Amino acid sequence: MSLGLSPLTLTIGIFAIMLVLMALRTPIAVAMFVAGVAGYVAQAGWLPLANFLNTQAFARFASYDLSVIPLFILMGNFATQGGISRALFEFAAAVMARFRGGLAMAGVLACAAFGAICGSSVATAATITQVALPEMRRHGYSGRLATGTLAAGGTLGILVPPSVPLVIYAILAEQNIAKMFAAAMVPGVIAMLGYMVAIAIYVRVVPGHAPEHDDAPRLSGALLWGVGPIAIIFLLVFGGIYGGYFTPTEGAAVGAASTFIAALLKREIDWRKFKHCFYATAESSAMIFLIFLGADLMNAALALTQVPAQLAGTVAGWGLSPVMVVAAILLFYVVLGAVMDELSMILLTIPIFFPLVMGLDFGMPKESVAIWFGIMVLMTVGFGLLAPPVGLNVYIVNGMARDVPIGESYRGVMPFLITDTLRTIVLLLFPAISLWLVKFLK
Repeated sequence: MSLGLSPLTLTIGIFAIMLVLMALRTPIAVAMFVAGVAGYVAQAGWLPLANFLNTQAFARFASYDLSVIPLFILMGNFATQGGISRALFEFAAAVMARFRGGLAMAGVLACAAFGAICGSSVATAATITQVALPEMRRHGYSGRLATGTLAAGGTLGILVPPSVPLVIYAILAEQNIAKMFAAAMVPGVIAMLGYMVAIAIYVRVVPGHAPEHDDAPRLSGALLWGVGPIAIIFLLVFGGIYGGYFTPTEGAAVGAASTFIAALLKREIDWRKFKHCFYATAESSAMIFLIFLGADLMNAALALTQVPAQLAGTVAGWGLSPVMVVAAILLFYVVLGAVMDELSMILLTIPIFFPLVMGLDFGMPKESVAIWFGIMVLMTVGFGLLAPPVGLNVYIVNGMARDVPIGESYRGVMPFLITDTLRTIVLLLFPAISLWLVKFLK
């Protein structure tokens, strides 16, 4: 069955339905699913749609690779409920106390360390903010700098492995998860250092937003002992994965179990928190898997229009350099980040953009191109978590700082958006930076 509409009209209609439903505050998974159903039925009819749904749901959810997602989410929930964040921030504050803006830099360091056992940007921002924001305000940091720093630092939760969006990209692009994690490490460290440099410059160029000197605790054996479990978990998980002792999925299981043991040893987790960890994991996993299904159906409807393939042919005919094509895609992600969350963007767009990018000649092996493009997408997704008018991390942190206007928080993230832009340009022009660690893996 076909309504006789042109492929372009159908494509516009599919996206219009999705955006209208999102504007009505419909869950993104439902918006994608309904738009996909409408587009599929308009082109093929109800019976082919029923046949597609009959096989696609099982084929998607029966994938062994998907089990890594709830395991890393559970690991993050145990870390969040286990009191690990306070030990991280206190240690980071003691290390950075000698620098002007040291507590803000400590917040960035704590976010990076927590992200290494969490994998979620929002969870990292919310958890570290609970600990760091009161201390920063008590020491005289402005609401602008405090909330901007913690919102930006939260994005390190997905830039530093393990990263749930990166796992999803690896599954969609059929890439090795361990290699994707290795590729993200150097850019993640660059992001962390870039944020700290931005703080150091900001507190000197714009006075009055940070105290001249931070009265932080001295580095002690007790503080070192407090962060010991985090270091052990990180080495256990990633040392085991890269040492070939277990797969990323097995590593996630080991990480979840060891994080739970660390929480027990700290005596921070009780039966109520234990149940909450599993409920929150189930809720987040269900949301992600439903988005998977909605995106699959919408992408199938778009594939029937053949517009993505035509788009690839059109772009190839423009004669643009491959790097310029990727730059244009990244700019599109920045715009899309104003209306969609990071998981939805990746699930919806990677099936469209990935074949286009893989068809271009970058002078690199195809696997290297796939890994590098994934890192570039991850960088841009992190940008979308901060940039107005949405900036999910900004909303999360600002909601926990009720005395700070949202406009101040957006001003606070501007220096970090500048460093994000510079870092993205450097990684775009020099793919070898992202691929440096990957070459050491077999």
